[in-house]
Amino acid sequence: MWPPRLSLPRRPLAALAAAAAALPFAAAAVPASAPTAAGPAPGNGGWQPKTPPLSTPWTDQVGPANALPDYPRPQLTRPRWQNLNGVWQFAPATAGETPPIGQDLAERILVPYPVESALSGIMRHEERMWYRRTFTVPENWRAGKGDRLLLHFGAVDYQATVYVNGVQVAHHRGGYGAFTADITGALRGSGRQDLVVGVYDPTDAGGQPIGKQRNNPGGIFYTPASGIWQTVWLEPVPPAHVGSLSMIPDLPASALRLGVNASNAEGDTVVATAYDGNKRVGMVTGPPGAELNVPVPKPKLWSPDSPFLYRLTVRIVRRATTVDQVGSYFGMRSVGMAQGADGRPRLVLNGKPIFAMATLDQGFWPDGIYTAPTDDALKFDLQRHKALGFNAVRKHVKVEPARWYYWADTLGLLVWQDMPAMKIAPPTSDAQAEFTRELHTMIDQHAGDPSIIGWIPFNEGWGEFDPAGIAAEVKSWDPSRLVDADSGVNCCYSLPDSGEGDVYDNHAYVGPGAPPSQASRIAIDGEYGGLGLEVPGHLWPGNPQAYEMEPDSAALTRRYVELGDKLLQVQNACGISGGIYTQITDVENEVNGLFTYDRRVEKVDGAQVRNANLAVERNAQAAFDGTTAPVCPSPPSKGGPCPAQLR
Repeated sequence: MWPPRLSLPRRPLAALAAAAAALPFAAAAVPASAPTAAGPAPGNGGWQPKTPPLSTPWTDQVGPANALPDYPRPQLTRPRWQNLNGVWQFAPATAGETPPIGQDLAERILVPYPVESALSGIMRHEERMWYRRTFTVPENWRAGKGDRLLLHFGAVDYQATVYVNGVQVAHHRGGYGAFTADITGALRGSGRQDLVVGVYDPTDAGGQPIGKQRNNPGGIFYTPASGIWQTVWLEPVPPAHVGSLSMIPDLPASALRLGVNASNAEGDTVVATAYDGNKRVGMVTGPPGAELNVPVPKPKLWSPDSPFLYRLTVRIVRRATTVDQVGSYFGMRSVGMAQGADGRPRLVLNGKPIFAMATLDQGFWPDGIYTAPTDDALKFDLQRHKALGFNAVRKHVKVEPARWYYWADTLGLLVWQDMPAMKIAPPTSDAQAEFTRELHTMIDQHAGDPSIIGWIPFNEGWGEFDPAGIAAEVKSWDPSRLVDADSGVNCCYSLPDSGEGDVYDNHAYVGPGAPPSQASRIAIDGEYGGLGLEVPGHLWPGNPQAYEMEPDSAALTRRYVELGDKLLQVQNACGISGGIYTQITDVENEVNGLFTYDRRVEKVDGAQVRNANLAVERNAQAAFDGTTAPVCPSPPSKGGPCPAQLR
């Protein structure tokens, strides 16, 4: 399996204009004193997990020695790295407080689990907080002696200010994007280096994208996830090095359109090579920053049925010497629309009609909240999608760690990717600007994932503004995918639909809905279902809820199959291209999952659910060709509205 499961031994250890005024902590460099030891000590380092209301099968596998040890960034790999996950010092903070450089903090937290989670060892909400640890740099890395040292954060919610040896090296806004600091200039000789991170997260008291996090959770809103919630790690790089890759498959040209963003590489040459296993299939050379076309002759196409991934190596070469090399992967596939026999546009993958049969996947965990306890847990929900016959998933108002998309790419699941929503109240102009910036960051950082087929900027009008303008911007940033401007545009807080984007997305509970025909947009059931079942011993504290409660597993399975039968009818009569069932697991008080929140109980007969899903998916070509039997007394005219009896 590629990329390799790298798990090295752990050693001791553009904001808005108003951002400066809103800094949660003192921003100036602080005179450095000799740091006290703040790395993990033998054993648990003083950390103790709390007891979550529900435990998962992976809860007890988590500890200081294995807090998400896997390589965190599969699409840009280097062999040398150091994982900084593990036990850190922790303390609440106040606004304007001086960073605790060289000072011991009273509590211990397990990074990268959010402060509200049981696995963090804190299990309470803090709006402002300090993290601290020390680290040592391996001498053979030559950091500061020719090479640079980068400090990476997968994600910190929401605003992070980072200090190394008292020097501020980064300030970042945005709870879902990765960021990096070059800390070479802040290093102090050899030995222990002091790392302090200050975090400010007002959650729903601020104007930031938050998804379904709420300070007072309940109903369809859940426990917040503040602080460091993805992997923190170190990486040595040469002065001239690859910073990021842009990868867009071009099937008509049998090539990968590759952009290489590199630092200090002016005058150097990029050499990119694609591999099928160990067999070289294509190579290209050119300057950094230019679009390069990597030949991929007779490409093996990526699809849910055959999720083939090519390997990619990218080198920076200076006077015949390789000065930097990274590994990556890509899939060859195309996403678009084509008109079926009934005159309605349909979703096509690699030029063939496909029905995207998905669930709503919220990405919450009872023990880790936003952070899956282990990589196996992160993979579990996606594996169960495949086992139950789904070929797609909607990642709902959350952005996951890079490894989640790697597993979607590897397993073969189409992904509708939501942007995390702001609060429902109309956003201020500053909040709109911040949302747009973070939306662009999400697209840039995940544009290389073949699994992602569409971007969803808004959901049911939550925090919505200028949907036509935002849809157009998203399309300009990434014309290779579909844009679903507002999932659930028919309901709730959505602004009137004016035809923006590539998708008309209808929500109906219990449904499924029957979205009306669109002249130039595919139609999907963006949410339906919500069938509930309470499983004693596997319930979150509070009042269980669902759109329709079932008495037992057999009834839940029967109703799921009935909804699948209706979805098949809607596909034939109305020409829809996808259905998204709510949801793959229970989440807190919502008990409408196919699995319990702790992932310990599958609540349906998996074989029957799989058969129902496959029946809908396998009907896509016949529905496109118009060879299915009529399902309505009066079939619709070509391109006409969906029959009233199905709406």
